[in-house]
Amino acid sequence: MPTTATASRGSSQRRRKTTSSRRDDEAPVIPILARKVREVEAKAQRGKLGPTNRVKFQVIAFLVREERARVKADTEITDAARAELLKRLDGVATILAKTAARDTSLIQLLEVDAATSPVARRMRRDWLLESGAELPPDELIITDTAPQVAPVVPAALAEKQVIPPSIEARQMANPFLAPDLTPRSNGDAPRRRLDGWELMGPLYKAFETGAGGSAASMDLPPVPEFDRVSPRGLEVMPHQSRFLEAVRLGHRSFLLADEPGLGKTAESVLAASVADAYPLLVVVPNVVKMNWAREVQRWTPQRRATVISGGGADIDAFADVFIVNYEILDRHLSWLSSIGLKGVVVDEAHFIKNLTSQRSQNVLALASRVRQQTRDPLMLALTGTPLINDVEDFDAIWRFLGWTNGEKPGPELMEKLDATGLTPADKAFYPEAREAVISMGIVRRKKKDVAADLPDKLVADLPVELDDEYGRSIRQAERELGARLAAKYRRILEARGDRGLAPGEIDDDIVRLVAHGELEESKAAGSGSENVFTMVRRIGQAKAHLAADYAVQLQRSVGKVVFFAKHIDVMDAAEAHFKASGLKAVSVRGEQTSTARQAAIDAFNSDPDVGIAVCSLTAAGVGLNMQAASNVVLAELSWTAAEQTQAIDRVHRIGQEEPVTAWRIIAAHTIDTKIAELIDSKEGLAARALDGQAIEPGSSDSVQLSALMHLLRQALGAA
Repeated sequence: MPTTATASRGSSQRRRKTTSSRRDDEAPVIPILARKVREVEAKAQRGKLGPTNRVKFQVIAFLVREERARVKADTEITDAARAELLKRLDGVATILAKTAARDTSLIQLLEVDAATSPVARRMRRDWLLESGAELPPDELIITDTAPQVAPVVPAALAEKQVIPPSIEARQMANPFLAPDLTPRSNGDAPRRRLDGWELMGPLYKAFETGAGGSAASMDLPPVPEFDRVSPRGLEVMPHQSRFLEAVRLGHRSFLLADEPGLGKTAESVLAASVADAYPLLVVVPNVVKMNWAREVQRWTPQRRATVISGGGADIDAFADVFIVNYEILDRHLSWLSSIGLKGVVVDEAHFIKNLTSQRSQNVLALASRVRQQTRDPLMLALTGTPLINDVEDFDAIWRFLGWTNGEKPGPELMEKLDATGLTPADKAFYPEAREAVISMGIVRRKKKDVAADLPDKLVADLPVELDDEYGRSIRQAERELGARLAAKYRRILEARGDRGLAPGEIDDDIVRLVAHGELEESKAAGSGSENVFTMVRRIGQAKAHLAADYAVQLQRSVGKVVFFAKHIDVMDAAEAHFKASGLKAVSVRGEQTSTARQAAIDAFNSDPDVGIAVCSLTAAGVGLNMQAASNVVLAELSWTAAEQTQAIDRVHRIGQEEPVTAWRIIAAHTIDTKIAELIDSKEGLAARALDGQAIEPGSSDSVQLSALMHLLRQALGAA
């Protein structure tokens, strides 16, 4: 970008060819700057200052300095006119300063020698041309600088890198990546009609205005005649099948923005199988890490998945799918970038929207390396909420998918835009541009769109790993309780004699006797000692933050959510998290008066600003109507199947127009998992006895007794 504009350019180059004496004719660029700075100010006030508006801020600052120098040096205008123009420029500069005070990261863009990109130079050129300026040829043609390839592992993270021993074994077993023999272009992209235009701003505008009015979802192939992908005993739904058919036909990059509950995880797992995109990396929030491993095993049993935790000492280096959470990805960038990944899935992709965060930079650097190493890799960004604050939240996701580089569209998108035959100066460009981006791979379906595909009520389990010190203490307490029960069992067995038990055989009568005795003691002891009840409560406390965090993401995707918990402290922790996340919540608890309770329910059902209802399983599980939501989060498990069903039925009731999904948060590797299994078996009782379904009868024992018997058998080494 030129440093300044002086009088040598001639004031005539900055004026429209007119004899009008209006003050705008003396400096026609000023009204444009005034309009643009108000746009930036409005975005900053709403906290929506994305990359495009930051560039706009920089260009405004530059042109204010340039125009001030020109006005001061122009001998053809009167002193009064000069004073008026300088005053107006000072007004623009004042707004810039106030905006920079709101977002201090903008201050560096005010420096005279601030580096400017081709995008900024194009923006400056377009504004000057709009003002009627006559620019020299060297300012009309703006070429892009050669991109610099950033290392996957920045210097600041080099010391944090770990190489798990099993990964070294994998690399030694196969030290060379399979060569990619796919013909590649020579890199000399042909010049296109739109190469000289600044296009990122118009692309964002096309979505911000909803140009065209149609849903943002690409055309998908019809449902195939045969289901080629489902494993035995499972079946994909029609809307999933259409997505997978697009993958089978060769599409490889998607922003999969379906609402929660429509099976994005299963679709992604199967897409990797269809595209043979192994090894596959899946980057996820910690709360769903275990669920991803389970879904890989369920939908592609022929493939192995491994979950990366901490330093990765326990991972299976020869697995097909590597699952890592955002928080520890920075430690594993080095080896992940060198094992020849053929695909990357980013779950809850809105987590990377902040381009200045290390989390976003890690994901984007790794995605760039994968595209360098692999021709046409499978790249999937999953999120029900791609836009949270501003339309420019698309930026990081589009970069991850390779659709843009942040400054301009990539070659494929540019070709689509060029094929429209339009430019941003044409009003018709915007709906066409929106459709071009959508066709790159945006898939967005809502529950109501595919209601015929879905069951009317679905209970979906989300196993979470309690891998902090508190979680480890819970597992240790479980082992100690199991050991205590096992000691009682052995004392009884020794006193009675084995009575012909085979080696390793367990006497079920004694198991039941010991478990029943423990249960009665626990009921009598209350919360004063470590028992099955206090243990389950501690598990609920450990899950509280994870469950609340998932509810926040869910609410941002689908709107209203009902959050059920059993204990007051879990409800308190969840409400604190919702408040910190900026979500308005109401509470339905046992100690409330009936008037206060009904006011909370009415607010949830009718106030659009109320996003979450935090409800007690016991106090809010019956008699309430909360059908404004179609999603329920069960942060804690009940001791009875009926209590769980009653809670879900606060939402799943007459008048509900959408399929209902209940998300059970289950602590993996704890008694929580067994309790969920037992609850499901109890639901089978009603299905068999009342609905006439052919379901095998289960045990008539209570969930508490069965859970204790399970702990005892586990401690004795039985299945």
